Amino acid sequence: MSSRRIEKLGLVARLRQLGLAAITLLLSGCGTVLSETLTVPVSLWPGYEFFPLARDQGLDRREGLRLDLPVFANPQDIVLAYLRGDVQIAQLTTVEAVDLCNRVPKRCPVVVLVLDESRGGDQVVVNRSLASIADLRGRPVAITPSTLGPYVLSQALKRHGLSLMDVQLRPMPLESMAAALNKGTVDAAALFPPFSDQAMAGGRVQPLFTSREIPGEIFDILVVDPEVLESRRSALVRLLRAWQAAHDELRRQPETALAVMARRQEISVEAFRASLDGLVFLSLKQQQPLFEPKGLLERNLASLRQVQAQLALLPADAPLPPVDGSLILAALQPR
Repeated sequence: MSSRRIEKLGLVARLRQLGLAAITLLLSGCGTVLSETLTVPVSLWPGYEFFPLARDQGLDRREGLRLDLPVFANPQDIVLAYLRGDVQIAQLTTVEAVDLCNRVPKRCPVVVLVLDESRGGDQVVVNRSLASIADLRGRPVAITPSTLGPYVLSQALKRHGLSLMDVQLRPMPLESMAAALNKGTVDAAALFPPFSDQAMAGGRVQPLFTSREIPGEIFDILVVDPEVLESRRSALVRLLRAWQAAHDELRRQPETALAVMARRQEISVEAFRASLDGLVFLSLKQQQPLFEPKGLLERNLASLRQVQAQLALLPADAPLPPVDGSLILAALQPR
């Protein structure tokens, strides 16, 4: 073989090596070429801040993901977006998931993660002139039916021998409750931060019942369209790992992480830190028992359906969102 032929073959081999090196650099260097986009809508609730934190700190990119986090002013707007098919993954309350399952049973969302448990965050605030929840009999109380408010209110009333039928329910948007309380249009409201903070800032009301009194009953969850659960399982496992990494980041660098989350909520770090006090966050490993058949999550969803049926918002036999702990199990496997 001629020396020129050998040189030519050597040049081709070298070019191939350079090409492979360039491809490797593109695929592994910054992680963006291979990254897979997942859209997770976000609304105003402290427990929903960990996906934004993951994106801000690049924890999604470490998992080969690019998080798209559209902001919704009201949680009900996320429900509507899911109904339209605009989003397939959502951070919701359990009551919103039950509502969705009833409205679009073919796309009944599957619960794959518990984002937080409310222990104090959800509240029933009452006019200071009233000494007890029992004093609400016959009085107007503001609720937003699409939230956990009616359920929290029902549990508060139950402890005083009352039911939702014993008060005047006044449905209204969460953002309207502070004004209604300050004007005296209603005597109480079932709400949560930042809306509860706005209500109490007027000095007219105080909390007389919170979710701290009903541990293990109020959850925020991550739900997924059943088809997406099957078609994008690998990406969803990595999404759960990014969520866990964000919680780990908060423990490692609390001041930095809190500043990021507080800035997005447009409140002070101190105020955001205080809002987290009413929430309990469970690690992926701690969540496994919740997803067992006939476990706490399934029982909780059935209880919520019962309250929603009492409000005539859905049938007593409406379908319930399935719970699936398989993504958590996969996320916990060593890599």
